Amino acid sequence: MADREWPQEAELVVCTVENVKDFVAFVSLDEYGGRQGLIPISEIATGWIKYIRDHIREGQKIVCKVLNVDRSRGHIDLSLKDVNEHQRREKIREWKNESKAQKWLGFVAEQTGEPLAAIEDVIYKKYGAFYPVFEDIVIDPETTLKKLGFSKKVTEVLHHVAHESVKVPHVEVTGHLIIESTRPDGVEVIRKALEKASASKSAGAEIELLYLGAPTYRIKVKAPDYKTAEKAIEKSANAAIAVLEKAGGEGKLVKKPKSGKSQ
Repeated sequence: MADREWPQEAELVVCTVENVKDFVAFVSLDEYGGRQGLIPISEIATGWIKYIRDHIREGQKIVCKVLNVDRSRGHIDLSLKDVNEHQRREKIREWKNESKAQKWLGFVAEQTGEPLAAIEDVIYKKYGAFYPVFEDIVIDPETTLKKLGFSKKVTEVLHHVAHESVKVPHVEVTGHLIIESTRPDGVEVIRKALEKASASKSAGAEIELLYLGAPTYRIKVKAPDYKTAEKAIEKSANAAIAVLEKAGGEGKLVKKPKSGKSQ
């Protein structure tokens, strides 16, 4: 893919240190076919540097920031000092995930007979990366696979590989759904309200309702992130409350503090 042959300025890239000189270090860019880049001594670390080898060594994996790309001369200038520890960890995690995703796509191509380059091109044009598509397939398979537009065979294998390989972290948001109806058929009204709440669907969210004792029900939503979970719990609660209010009853949602992420 032509748009993946060269990095962009300010991009973070994973590199392998190949040769360390007195005033410069030469590295290969792992994500760009091993293209060579260089780090001048002034971009190795902050402050005065006596020996570059005190900071990096041959064979080491490092994360650098792209300072300049000269395609006509084949030069890529990099900085090691401009990358903080958080950026380094995140980039390494992203790179490892992308490496795994490329292997999974190779398996999909092998199993379906579809050219790997064709599969990669479709995904890269829509996502700009490979791993996120597998996460989206796990979270919202129908929408994601329809958007990709692959054949039925490729779609089935992608779906299988995603669910076998990716575990998306989830967060939980809980609350108390308080619903009351004074009508003679109030029990039936509440039943319909709870059905509406349970049937309310939000992509990537799972909804669970538990009776705690009249008029209170616990509503729990599990989703990949808090924004999705908050939207889902509001949507579910509002669906139930709408049924109650239409029948002359009332209801409200009392949300609880957020819980942490779980696998």
